[in-house]
Formats: sequence, structure tokens, C-alpha cells
Amino acid sequence: MADTVSPEQRSRNMSRIRGKGTGPELLIRSILHAAGYRFRLHGSFGKVRLPGKPDLVFAGRKKVLFVNGCFWHFHSCRAGQHAPKTNSDFWAAKRNRTVERDAAAQARLGAEGWDVLVVWECELRDRSLLEEQLRAFLGPPGRVPAAVSPVPAGAAASPQAALDSDPDSNTNQE
Repeated sequence: MADTVSPEQRSRNMSRIRGKGTGPELLIRSILHAAGYRFRLHGSFGKVRLPGKPDLVFAGRKKVLFVNGCFWHFHSCRAGQHAPKTNSDFWAAKRNRTVERDAAAQARLGAEGWDVLVVWECELRDRSLLEEQLRAFLGPPGRVPAAVSPVPAGAAASPQAALDSDPDSNTNQE
């Protein structure tokens, strides 16, 4: 079947497809925010840029979430397996590069100690199952307790020092 639009129009249409702030990403963000989870966007926390620019970063939990479109990231579902008829060699190569890039980014994240979850566009249809999957991956909402930092060399590690710094304990009661 021949393309129904001109190459210029097709190029214009394709250039308007965005990688950030997509409908699926906004839906997941709203679900997570309403459930009490807080996150950073698009692969950063502080000055650190994570490999693959994950859509959502849960730095305290050391977890990241990718929201992938089935067609663009070559998912195994029906939409992901649909291959364009025109310029098929170009699209096959482009989609294969995307799959390789995704795998490399996820491997680097895993090597750096990050847990990775990929949510596919087709999985958004069943919202309750999606919410279960997100909760199982992230754990309970709310702040994650910070890891206890080791005592610096040369510092006195006395239990009294910890008590003295507690604003709720008042030892000078009269």
C-alpha cells in the first residue's frame, strides 16, 4: 500500500513525536504521585545523568522506570510487531538500534546498582494491574529512610552525642 501523504508531510508528522511528556508517561506520573510516590524526571538527580535517561528516577530507592512505546521500542505485542511497509529497511534498522541502546542502558544501570522497570504502552490498558506492578516494584510510598552514614575517622561515636543532637530530648528540665 502506498503512503497517503507526501514525504515532506510524513517528515513533519514524525518530527512532532516527542520523547518526554507523552500521554503514557503523564498517566504513570499521575498514578504514582496520587499514590504518594515522589520522583525526578528524565534521568537526573542532582548533577548526575543516568544512562538511557529513565523517565522516572526514584533516587532514594535506587530504582528507575522507563515508559516505552510499543512501536518505537519494538515490544512483542501486536503494536510493537507492526512493521511499516514503506522504507522498511530504514525502520527495521532504526528500531533495532533502539532495542540495542535500551539494552545497553539497562545493563549499565544494573551494573551501577539501579533496579530497572520497563512499563510498556500496552500495559496501560489494565490500570489496576499496572498499579500493582508499580507498587510491587517500588515498595510502600513515602520517604525511604536514609542509609546510616559511617562515623568519620577521628569523630567520637558516643550514644550521648546522638541524644544531645535530638531536638525532642530535653535534658535540662527543671
